[in-house]
Amino acid sequence: MKMNFKKGFTLIELLVVVAIIGILASVVLASLNSARNKGKDAAIFAQLANMRGQAELYYATNNNYGTGYTTLTTATNAAGVDITPGSPGCTPSYATNGGMFTAAASVSGLDGLVKGACNSGATAIVASVDAATATKWALRASGVSTNAFYCVDSSGASLSGTTIYALASAACVP
Repeated sequence: MKMNFKKGFTLIELLVVVAIIGILASVVLASLNSARNKGKDAAIFAQLANMRGQAELYYATNNNYGTGYTTLTTATNAAGVDITPGSPGCTPSYATNGGMFTAAASVSGLDGLVKGACNSGATAIVASVDAATATKWALRASGVSTNAFYCVDSSGASLSGTTIYALASAACVP
């Protein structure tokens, strides 16, 4: 008697294997997106942290953090002014009255750092300068990840957290 056994997988077995591979792939992709966002947030925070040194170079040259501020002051707007670069590609000039943050003052390097943070995914970049003497400044931004917020100021604060920071008297306030 000759037995005829066919070797192979049934349709059900193949569907189960494909389903398992699909579930594993979705888990891996979800964790990769999370890691990618954390990397972008780290880049944003690094750009903001570098602003302190560049702002000090600007101050050494000009003896202030920007004269001629109109709306970018704590006197007229305690919350600061949105200086998020325009799109596409964060390249257009984003503020005509931003003092050391504008492209006109790009020798300070702050323009490039703000645009670098924007290119990394930062949103709602807000700056403030002490209106009376222009000797204090602060800048905050929202990161890529949900509830990722950053703030740096002239006093040396470099903060990151899950709630947005206030800019009071040109300083980061948790």
